[in-house]
Amino acid sequence: MGRRDIDESDFHSRPTKRGSRPRTKQRPEHSDAVTGLVTGVDRGRYTLLVKDPDDGGGDGASGEKIVTAMKARELTRTRVVVGDRVDVVGDVSGGEGSLARIVRIQERTSTLRRTADDTDPYERIVVANADQLVIVTALAQPEPRTGMIDRCVVAAYDAGMSVLLCLTKADLASPDELRALYEPLGVEVVVTQRAPSDDETDGANSAGQTAGGMILVPESVEEVRERLRGLVSVLVGHSGVGKSTLINALVPAAKRATGVVNDVTGRGRHTSTSAVALALPVAVTEGSPTDTFDGWVIDTPGVRSFGLAHVEVSHLLRAFDDLDEVAQECPRGCTHLADAPDCALDDWIEASPEDERPARAARLTSFRRLLASRTGSDA
Repeated sequence: MGRRDIDESDFHSRPTKRGSRPRTKQRPEHSDAVTGLVTGVDRGRYTLLVKDPDDGGGDGASGEKIVTAMKARELTRTRVVVGDRVDVVGDVSGGEGSLARIVRIQERTSTLRRTADDTDPYERIVVANADQLVIVTALAQPEPRTGMIDRCVVAAYDAGMSVLLCLTKADLASPDELRALYEPLGVEVVVTQRAPSDDETDGANSAGQTAGGMILVPESVEEVRERLRGLVSVLVGHSGVGKSTLINALVPAAKRATGVVNDVTGRGRHTSTSAVALALPVAVTEGSPTDTFDGWVIDTPGVRSFGLAHVEVSHLLRAFDDLDEVAQECPRGCTHLADAPDCALDDWIEASPEDERPARAARLTSFRRLLASRTGSDA
């Protein structure tokens, strides 16, 4: 093949700043975008539930289809998390090999955050749009850590979420002490316990069934379910406290891996490796249908720490209406801790009627314990 002659039509000058077309900052409106719920995140791919226009349902099982998506370029630096409501375009058929594109994140109603420690300036978003934080804590094996519970309560109140303390393994220890610590803070407490079973089935195949031949007492599982109905609830807890076991009892189709506690270290093995949102069945009993749903359960990986560098002390105080009102009379710069001089909260206790004083004192003591966990002071 011979060499082609080159003429002036082959010359392309590089455009100058003056002659080049300016890059537009206008983005497409994506008026044809549909809304999806992020139920899972895995290495840059997002699992969404998108309403199927060909099905009139939309209850988390029927009426919605599973779509895989990636983030649009303009969202490169924006984190999309489980619980987010997003606008998606592209191939939303949900077919094998299809890939949609997330172009917008809708306004969040709540954002649960944590940091690696109390000095880390980088905030990590755990989940978005959750109504309730469920702190799963074992009463034994492993032993409960009140410091961790306190920190989770602080993070939830800072996010504007309600708190449910779920105490597991009540067959091994009494829940009374932890009830007394947290109920004065307005924290609801629910208790589950295990019962031995001859069935050595792995996973959850009947109401309350857990791995390793143990079952959760069905009545205690249903008590938890009642507290979750109609809400988006996110479960957090140390490894080994029975979080995955509880989720398998609540949502048998989840089949979350369960682990055991190390006899030497007293710690559990991480079994949940990523957050995932699961539709909560209305009931799980022998012979009952499980295709009716009322609420969402978000499982998260086990955590060993919950930093609170992002929480402002004033935000924590506002979660307690009665204490916040009294604290308005405190001198400027008051820390509200037990050693704070002239703190109006102490006067509030002294001025209370005799029959109200024990309850007020318990509430203030619990609040100061939370405050100490945030500030790093001694409780």
